[in-house]
Amino acid sequence: MKTLQELTRPNIWSLKPYSSARDEYNGVEASVFLDANESPYNSPHNRYPDPLQIDLKKKIGKLKDVDVEQIFLGNGSDEAIDLLFRAFCEPRIDNVVAIDPTYGMYKVCADVNNVEYRKVLLDDQFQITADKLLAATDEHTKLIFLCSPNNPTGNDLSKEMILEVLDKFDGLLILDEAYNDFSETDSFISRLKDYPNLVVLQTFSKAWASAAIRLGMAFASPEIIHILNKIKYPYNINMLTQKHAMEMLHRHYEIDHWVKTLKEEKLRFEAELLKISCVEHIYPSDANFFLMRVTDAVKIYNYFVSHGIIVRNRHNISLCMNCLRITVGMRNENNSVISALKEFSKMEDAQ
Repeated sequence: MKTLQELTRPNIWSLKPYSSARDEYNGVEASVFLDANESPYNSPHNRYPDPLQIDLKKKIGKLKDVDVEQIFLGNGSDEAIDLLFRAFCEPRIDNVVAIDPTYGMYKVCADVNNVEYRKVLLDDQFQITADKLLAATDEHTKLIFLCSPNNPTGNDLSKEMILEVLDKFDGLLILDEAYNDFSETDSFISRLKDYPNLVVLQTFSKAWASAAIRLGMAFASPEIIHILNKIKYPYNINMLTQKHAMEMLHRHYEIDHWVKTLKEEKLRFEAELLKISCVEHIYPSDANFFLMRVTDAVKIYNYFVSHGIIVRNRHNISLCMNCLRITVGMRNENNSVISALKEFSKMEDAQ
């Protein structure tokens, strides 16, 4: 791969980051804080949170078997995605490559940062081909984005193809594993030591059932994490988010049970849906959602909305004509979808 200095925007490489007195303080534990113009009232919420979330990263590092220096925590994974553009992609010069269809924020961040976004269409099995991805790159391609399990298709991408891209691409490969907890495939975090050009994204929003706290994780080499820390907002993760995440980490056995229950419920949910005449196909999924092809996605989506059921209409997305993306919820929620679809199907059959 190119050196990290070659990949990083020159102004970012030379940037001197904002530093608070508490970043610089390395003495014994302090008891008097008069450095940040905080109010002395309303403890503990009067104090700024740890800007580097060290205690939380120690817990995450122990669970994920990585060093604290290999972890970046962001306001959702979207912050890490945006910072990667800001750190490595020169506007109007550099470009990124991503699969299509996939998570929409990659392109949004590219557009916000004025960076060319190149799409590589998946095959009819929603899989990638390393040669096609690499063929879309040039000397100005800084990042490749892959999402596995992919959103909205739900399937794991080929591990062999991902490894081939890692071996041959001289930029950074961003692997978004937001749904990896539901997959039988091992996380690529264990491969960070072998691939200095790998960045793995994970989140507390899905299996950890904590979307409201907006906490995303990026795992990479200490050198890449250092660059992201240089350009993040000083106190990007608030105290309440850090506290809740610590509490959830102590409940990881409970999370394992939730994941197991949702995977079992997904099988039941899909089996019931396949009995309904307007359901044509449900694509294999390694996530907590699935892509379902129906006879008329727009009509069924609107019918669901009229009955207070919100799913995701993916009809206008590449390779997803007449497809709805449905998250696996509680059994009573899933049963509401089944019942509504049965009623819709009866109405259509009667016409």
